[in-house]
Amino acid sequence: MSEAGVLSMRVVGFAGYSGSGKTTLVEQLVGHLRLSGQKVSVIKHAHHKFDIDYPGKDSWRHRKAGAYEVLVASSHLLALQRESAQPVEYTVGDLLPMLETVDWVFVEGFKHAPIPKIEVWRHAAGKPVCYPDDPHILAIATDDADKLPQPTTARLLDLNQPAAIAQWLLDEQERFTYRP
Repeated sequence: MSEAGVLSMRVVGFAGYSGSGKTTLVEQLVGHLRLSGQKVSVIKHAHHKFDIDYPGKDSWRHRKAGAYEVLVASSHLLALQRESAQPVEYTVGDLLPMLETVDWVFVEGFKHAPIPKIEVWRHAAGKPVCYPDDPHILAIATDDADKLPQPTTARLLDLNQPAAIAQWLLDEQERFTYRP
């Protein structure tokens, strides 16, 4: 992708602990923004070793034989797998140029990335909040704003109203323009 393409995208992170509902919210927002004519990509951080392939498939066999990268392409799907001998922690800045130019990139799981974020927080999950220590959190999507443990100046969004959150993103889109 060209640098101009990266600079024209809007990027928003979704922060919060496991069980807060980040994946569900991202899934809902992708659908709402697509209905609004927006093109959306997602970058998801996995905390553990994972595999999108399985034994016996050609691409799995190529990787296990020692291929550094395996690019699988069909008329409907493209997947790049890259095997690293040593652990590599990619940053959001490393990953964004790998994507095609889109209107929005939702980033899930890169909790400490220096990008504008929405924190997803549920009181019932019993997890701490991130917003007091993260100046990049612009909004908090929650199902119980009255139970937030600390006051905040961040925008409060109703986690159970994904259409309203999608509209807020569209209304505030300039705040999310990517600036590396």
